[in-house]
Amino acid sequence: MKGVSGPVTAAPNTREAVRRLRAARGISVRELAARVGVSPATISAIENGKTGISVQRLHQIAIALAVPAASLVEDPVAATQLRSATPSSVPLVTGNWREFAPLPIGPVLAGAIKAFVATGYHGASMRSIAQFANMSVPGVYHHYPSKQDLLVKILDITMMDLLWRLQHARDDGNNPIERIALVVEALALFHTRRSDLSFIGTSEMRSLEPHHYRRIGRLRDEVQHLLDTEIAAAITAGDLAVNYRRDAGKAIATMCTALVQWFQPDGLTTPEQIAKEYAQFALRLLGYNAMRQPQSRDLAPAAPVGAAGSRDVILLRQKVVARAMVQRRLSCSRGPADRQVRGCSWLPLAKRVQPAATAGPR
Repeated sequence: MKGVSGPVTAAPNTREAVRRLRAARGISVRELAARVGVSPATISAIENGKTGISVQRLHQIAIALAVPAASLVEDPVAATQLRSATPSSVPLVTGNWREFAPLPIGPVLAGAIKAFVATGYHGASMRSIAQFANMSVPGVYHHYPSKQDLLVKILDITMMDLLWRLQHARDDGNNPIERIALVVEALALFHTRRSDLSFIGTSEMRSLEPHHYRRIGRLRDEVQHLLDTEIAAAITAGDLAVNYRRDAGKAIATMCTALVQWFQPDGLTTPEQIAKEYAQFALRLLGYNAMRQPQSRDLAPAAPVGAAGSRDVILLRQKVVARAMVQRRLSCSRGPADRQVRGCSWLPLAKRVQPAATAGPR
């Protein structure tokens, strides 16, 4: 992300917050510098208050540390009151952003993910979570004192895993157009490969307590800011023709998060194909004309398909979507109360897995 705004003096709260959060995550000065794209001396100067920090650099550091940018500038006492839970205990896994290895989560957290996806946060109980985890109820309480703690941990893992992937995807681009395409590809790929986490992140934010909601909401804002920054850079470079860039950025992010509502892993297209398609959709929505621009890597138009083949693909996709809609309507025909518990309007039928034993009273 080039072309940052003018630097301002790093406030004591900011330099102390950078140092504190970096140390809490076990990240060295050199590693943080590599993630942000600056020299280790620059990070040391920021932490020691010897150099200014721009708003853009502040957002880069926040994304590298997987925290809201506001947490680097707000009063430490107020921050402690605002965020009683911190994601510092969540391991930050990095590597190839296109690869999705299983996350290092324990059986209780895995059971909670299954329970929240199957019945929703309010429909799940600690007993049903224990059944999904193949553990006793006291065993679940030994690790997590409440459902809220489980939900917060799941959403922390979700946001940290998403943020580092978006940052690495962005850093692979050589210009704003490539960076937009790669960020959208990473966003779409995450919502197809990590569909359970994405579903919970999309549907259960409203179940968070207010202080958790504000903190995790700021992490979600960082995702939008990362995309919006590259869109603004592309407009400045004269590569895009869009009148309402913020609306376009929200539309692009929303179409990616909506993938959890309809994408099926066993469908006609793979997550990788969908992600590439969505990157092209985003550029077209932003008014990018690939035919009038020099070809960038990963942005070449798809090879043309014969007319008959193209019609067959369209018809097959229409049939799949129609069948999914019918299944969803049938599963939601039990009435408003059941729909609220089961989340029928969001959850594909294939995702509704029930525990081995019927959940008893809470």
